[in-house]
Amino acid sequence: MTAAAPEPKANMGKPVPRYDAAAKVTGRATYASDMPLDNPAYAFLVTSAIAKGRIDSFDLDDARRVRGVIDIVTHENAPKLKESKLFSNGGYAGTTIQPLKSADIAHDGQIIAVVIAESYEGAREAANRVKVSYTAVAPSASFDSPGTTTAAAKGQNAQFKEDPEVGDFAKAFDAAEVKLTASYETPTQHHNPMELFTTSCAWMGDELVVYEGSQYVYGLKNGVAEQLGIDADKVRVVNPYVGGGFGSRGSMTSRTAIIAGIAKRLNRPIKLVPTRDQGFTIATYRAETRHEIRLGAGRDGKLVALRHDGAEVSSRPDAYCVGGTKTTTRLYACPNVASLVSIVRADRNTPGFMRSPPEVPYLFALESAMDELAVKLNMDPVELRRINDTTVEPIGGKPYTSRSLMACFDEAAKAFGWAQRSPQPKSMSDGDWLVGYGCAATCYPTQMAPSAARVRLQRDGRTRVEIAGHEIGTGAYTVIAQTAAERLGVPQEKVAVFLGDSDLPPAPVAGGSNSTASTCSAVMMVCDRIRQRLFKAVMPSDSLADKAKETVGISQAPSTQAAQSDRPLDLERAFDALGVGIVEEYGEWKPEGAPLDSFTAMHSGHARLVGGHQMKDKIAYAFGAEFVEVRVNRFTHEIRCPRLVGAFAAGRIMNPRTARSQLMGGLIWGMSSALLEATEIDERNARYVNDNLADYLVPVNADVPGVEVILLSEQDDRINPAGVKGLGELANVGTNAAICNAIYHAMGQRIRKLPVRLENIEM
Repeated sequence: MTAAAPEPKANMGKPVPRYDAAAKVTGRATYASDMPLDNPAYAFLVTSAIAKGRIDSFDLDDARRVRGVIDIVTHENAPKLKESKLFSNGGYAGTTIQPLKSADIAHDGQIIAVVIAESYEGAREAANRVKVSYTAVAPSASFDSPGTTTAAAKGQNAQFKEDPEVGDFAKAFDAAEVKLTASYETPTQHHNPMELFTTSCAWMGDELVVYEGSQYVYGLKNGVAEQLGIDADKVRVVNPYVGGGFGSRGSMTSRTAIIAGIAKRLNRPIKLVPTRDQGFTIATYRAETRHEIRLGAGRDGKLVALRHDGAEVSSRPDAYCVGGTKTTTRLYACPNVASLVSIVRADRNTPGFMRSPPEVPYLFALESAMDELAVKLNMDPVELRRINDTTVEPIGGKPYTSRSLMACFDEAAKAFGWAQRSPQPKSMSDGDWLVGYGCAATCYPTQMAPSAARVRLQRDGRTRVEIAGHEIGTGAYTVIAQTAAERLGVPQEKVAVFLGDSDLPPAPVAGGSNSTASTCSAVMMVCDRIRQRLFKAVMPSDSLADKAKETVGISQAPSTQAAQSDRPLDLERAFDALGVGIVEEYGEWKPEGAPLDSFTAMHSGHARLVGGHQMKDKIAYAFGAEFVEVRVNRFTHEIRCPRLVGAFAAGRIMNPRTARSQLMGGLIWGMSSALLEATEIDERNARYVNDNLADYLVPVNADVPGVEVILLSEQDDRINPAGVKGLGELANVGTNAAICNAIYHAMGQRIRKLPVRLENIEM
């Protein structure tokens, strides 16, 4: 067959339907709980009823009388595990709080026992009969609780390396013509993915297979091996589909090695399906934050001083923080910048990554403050951002690889009808409803990590792509299949993609919007190697001089140039010339800025994201602009958000169909983070109160009647071979600020604490 010419490198791929659509709608897609096990036993967790103290004793007699109970595991008889460092400190774990290690209790809902039974129902019944005696100590729940400790993040968290600063903030702020100082707060929020936090473990001799929804199978594989004290080659993690993660599955859980240890001791597969409420404490969450923003500007609106101080709650043992000042101090042109991030330690479970971890809480503060500054200046909020737009970030003076922020504002403003906005608060209404328009910038750093891939091409065009990436619902199967089809010039229906298995070539954590950029770059590289082999077979014109020049990096041989171009390839002729029926290549790709030992780190599950300001001589971000309409009932104070409009520029969009879905979901989640979502905390007991989907509020269709997504064309050849910036976490950034800015416009009340609910509205 003659392969079609590879599609030219462009900024929009084809909007093809999802690769896995049929499997998901017919139920053929297998999640962790669906994996068949041979005669499994079932586990059910018992979690602590106190947040701080010790277990004095267990009364297990009643629980053991339940029919079918096999074993009850507590700290007194649990398998002994080795320590593992926190993910953000160079380890694998989402928390260093190790359940069943001792009688000590570090937070409410900590795992204190595991009941194993012949049936799920039996394990649940027995778990409910476990009686525990405690000695409780008064816990510290949050910011204002007695007993918390506060310290700067720098020096505590290995991944937090800077409090960005430049110039002389204090002097510039003191001399500024217009000044703004304001404080903001965001609440605790939980991921609540549809798939529960399931773990199934089965041993085959001395080899362990783990079925678990994971956003990083290589990290989980190596982390579990470390805790069990076995060779990582003896562990395999399998999860071809993940039912949502949003960051909650990005690091090793505290339950996996425990279940694996019990399965080995019983010599029987174990399946654990925790409950929804248990997911609030056995997994991570978004920590509550507090911010102080100080802005100084001239009468013309140009920023002369910016300071952002942020504080985040973490657990006692783990200095986890997201530190979003790395972004907020670089978003706008400003010659004098200062910042400080602090960690507040409380008696809580350790927080972790949650979709757009730094940017959602930190951009809320900055973009709200920018709106407040616009009011002080009597200036249109869009124009204030235009005046402070920049092609060079202010901290290190690095140029943006591309920056389409104001192009996004212009497109979104036009689609939204921003020109019809009356600037005065309370000046727009519709019957009993006060109408407000608000906007905010959104951005997210382009991040990549080392990735490997194996591609096999057959003479008839059938292609097999193997990579240990992750389908967390965003369309990874689809864009990887598209990439291979385009580069090899074969029909997409002939491409088979295999993901979610640690036996496949390693890929990075599916987080930080890096998956498409990382995995597709690796697949492109390997496909080009296949094309080069085939072109060499039909172009035996490469001279020794050409090969020598290519070896030392002076120039490329003609076959290499052809392979990396859009030149079509006659597969039948190439395979005839090569004398084989199958060509297979394996390759490892690493982004600029990745350390020299990237491939070793990748195989060991220690590969780290590279991007944003970490690049050597440039900075890369995806950008967008979001506009919202808010309506506030002047009598009931009810808040409605009938319209969300977002325009986004994120380099090459591999698949506009899947991209639009991600961005639409992000906008809705951004609205939810402003008006609905908050995990309520019982301050006396450091306990989550609304740990269920009945009381933890999330939006339904009626809450978001109008959502419009605009994809801007943007070419960026300076970031990676695929030209992809990443957009999975872009759209839910800034939406919370846009909502609050619209509420101010509607009724003249400035909201600085989330979520905004009708009881917060004052008329």
